[in-house]
Amino acid sequence: MTVMNEAMATHEVELSSTAAGKVRSLLQQEGRDDLRLRVAVQPGGCSGLIYQLYFDERQLDGDAVRDFDGVEVIVDRMSVPYLGGSTIDFADTIEKQGFTIDNPNAGGSCACGDSFH
Repeated sequence: MTVMNEAMATHEVELSSTAAGKVRSLLQQEGRDDLRLRVAVQPGGCSGLIYQLYFDERQLDGDAVRDFDGVEVIVDRMSVPYLGGSTIDFADTIEKQGFTIDNPNAGGSCACGDSFH
């Protein structure tokens, strides 16, 4: 069930133009124009918290939303304080391929880089 909020909150997560282009490309491959990129923080990993990045068709009460040239990024209300000032980018090099999150709120991360505290 989709719950829409009339006065939608916003968040301070940035999406680089490279990442926005990759998201658009993935959505075109899926043939879907009803999905948004959801970013969340969940308990887990060896450092205590892990990032979740996935496509979601839902928009829930309390979600904060920002549009980046047609790519909507949604953050749930519990994750907003953990992600303020973060930048989502996309790397495509020999060393690394995938989405990256640069989070100034992370006090440290594990060796694998998948979790933080």
